[in-house]
Amino acid sequence: MYFTSTRIITTDVQRLVAFYEKIAGTPLTVYTKDFAELRTPLATLAIGSTNTLSLFGGEAVAAPGANRSVIIEFRVEDVDASYAQLAEYLGNAIVQPPTTMPWGNRSLLLRDPDGNLVNLFTPITDEAKQRAVK
Repeated sequence: MYFTSTRIITTDVQRLVAFYEKIAGTPLTVYTKDFAELRTPLATLAIGSTNTLSLFGGEAVAAPGANRSVIIEFRVEDVDASYAQLAEYLGNAIVQPPTTMPWGNRSLLLRDPDGNLVNLFTPITDEAKQRAVK
């Protein structure tokens, strides 16, 4: 088995596309008004509108903006530089400024426009760097 993708269901695909383009520093591929992807070498973040739920069994399958348990994580070169570059844009979306975690990552925690938690992190200890997937 290969983990390949996480999908966010939203009522506003374009708003999330703009947000993730800003924090990733790269354009997303918008396939339709209801579906877009941020493809990376390791995995894909997909964004689907509530209209796509009919393909998966109906609207009861997912509730947009209701995530309270998942953190979407992106490894970045330098989380402090990302913070300096994005702080004004993020404003109140910042949950926690760059903080060194006990497991060796430096982490910036924020929320996307739908309220999903997003972690930008940089491994800083030798052990954390060794765990990082290349």
